[in-house]
Amino acid sequence: MKPEINIIPLPNYLKTEDGEYQITSTSEVSLIIEKAADNGQFKNQLETAFLTAGIQSAETGTPIKVDLRPDSTTSESDEAYTIRISDAGIQLAASNVKGAFYGCITLAQILSKSSGTLPFVTIKDEPAYKWRGFLLDTCRSFFSVSFIKKMLDACALHKLNIFHWHLTDDQGWRFEVPGYPRLTEIGSIRIDHTMPEEEDGFYDEGEKIRRWYTDEEIREVVEYAKIRGIEIVPEVEFPGHVSALLAAYPEYGCTGGPYKVENRWGIFPDVLCLGNDKIFTIFEAALKKIVSLFPGKYIHIGGDECMADRWTNCPKCQARMKAEGISSPAELQTWATIKVTRMVLELGKIPIGWDEVLDNNNKYQAPKELIVQSWRGTEGGIKGVEKNHQVIMSPQTHFYLNLKNRKSFEEPGRLGTTTTAKTYSFCPTAKEMNLKNSELVIGGECTFWSEKIQFSKIAEYLLFPRFCAAAEAMWLKEENKDFKNFTGRLENHKALLNKLDFLFYKGELE
Repeated sequence: MKPEINIIPLPNYLKTEDGEYQITSTSEVSLIIEKAADNGQFKNQLETAFLTAGIQSAETGTPIKVDLRPDSTTSESDEAYTIRISDAGIQLAASNVKGAFYGCITLAQILSKSSGTLPFVTIKDEPAYKWRGFLLDTCRSFFSVSFIKKMLDACALHKLNIFHWHLTDDQGWRFEVPGYPRLTEIGSIRIDHTMPEEEDGFYDEGEKIRRWYTDEEIREVVEYAKIRGIEIVPEVEFPGHVSALLAAYPEYGCTGGPYKVENRWGIFPDVLCLGNDKIFTIFEAALKKIVSLFPGKYIHIGGDECMADRWTNCPKCQARMKAEGISSPAELQTWATIKVTRMVLELGKIPIGWDEVLDNNNKYQAPKELIVQSWRGTEGGIKGVEKNHQVIMSPQTHFYLNLKNRKSFEEPGRLGTTTTAKTYSFCPTAKEMNLKNSELVIGGECTFWSEKIQFSKIAEYLLFPRFCAAAEAMWLKEENKDFKNFTGRLENHKALLNKLDFLFYKGELE
């Protein structure tokens, strides 16, 4: 029987030919890197790609020739690669290490599922979208550095290049800020849902650990991601979802408190007092710390689900509105968001905000550099491109992987159901966009919000295999997608997930 090629995400061009290549090993490779300026650096990164599929490097492993030259592919994408398996062996070509890394990921998946021979094949591949992201919420539930690394491996294995790290929310503040020690000392700890009430530990009875990430841990994660071709986008919420901040520094709220780090899920009326200039001082400190820890281009400033109730009755906020000529409390958020957006730009970073950043902006227009992340369906993305903003699509209807896999009270998850088929069907470029505007859609991002999901194994069960479907939906051109074909490859892919110790949902996919 002719050996099959099972890859997720599927390459955009794959053609098998007559003939088979006998390989030395399915568990070890030997990389031969040609035409590279720094073979040592590149070799380490490419060997890491194979490690994501459990394949080691050894001199006696299956030989793979890697050609790294600027003119080795005809594509303009720096993530493009070509693979040729023939009687001459396995040859990989890419213009730089990004494309070579993804080529190695493809080969790693092929080898991991091989029984000793590979079909002759030609692969020419590049992603449909340059932004292929995954968000992990570490505020509602706190996840270990080791689990974050495991998910970075999963991102690399499925060719995702963005890790969106949700670091602050009502239920916890997860990084240190100089001059504001209570953000972590108080803002990281909440009272658990227990009887009698007790301080939230690390979910094991009687056990208590630190509930924030140290600078050293964050830098360790950043370096781990970098080797895997992944850029980390940190998120600091503004001006809502700030109960943890207010519990630590109640003077930044409209009422002065008392506040608490929330142990409930939902949206809360206590938000930052936009009439208090000191809120911008603390955010400037937080943003500067973010810049020192994360070398990437982007900072996410949140902006979603912010209630305006407190601003209506706050003398400071009312005075701000009068001074700025603002007609409504909702418009006050737009004024403040633009101020924080400019702070991010002045720090040399590109700001991203949830689609609410475009609401109530008749008086104030958001800077064009602000990237809009659409989560309330696709409407925010459509509005974003109409206003000439770059857009990331993350509709909760398709790309929220914390929803149930199927409708059943026995299944984990919340806020509804999203099947693997529904996730796979999503196209980041909405049909309502015209061709010119759709070019502003830079990609998509699947998200995992961790309310009620305090254990990483339950997170894995919810994530997979929808994580795989989302990755293919962002990599493949729309005309190349085929859910039936995907489900066939997925059955084979599950063996690899199992080998890599990922728990996954095994029920119906449609």
